[in-house]
Amino acid sequence: MRLSDFWRLVDEEFGAAHGRSLTVDQVLLALGERTPVQALEDGVEPKEVWFALCDALDVPAERRWGRERPKRR
Repeated sequence: MRLSDFWRLVDEEFGAAHGRSLTVDQVLLALGERTPVQALEDGVEPKEVWFALCDALDVPAERRWGRERPKRR
């Protein structure tokens, strides 16, 4: 997952303003008691950060890749 994909998913799932606030304020045990932004700055893969955020905030499995994930051919 690219960093741009991470931010797209954050905005899509939580809304731009609320999502950005969560990534700065929400401290996650799964990320070593860091916020998502701190973890990203420390080099943690965006996919790992995204799934840790999803787990902490109970994002349903069917929405973890976005609300309208393109179908594979």
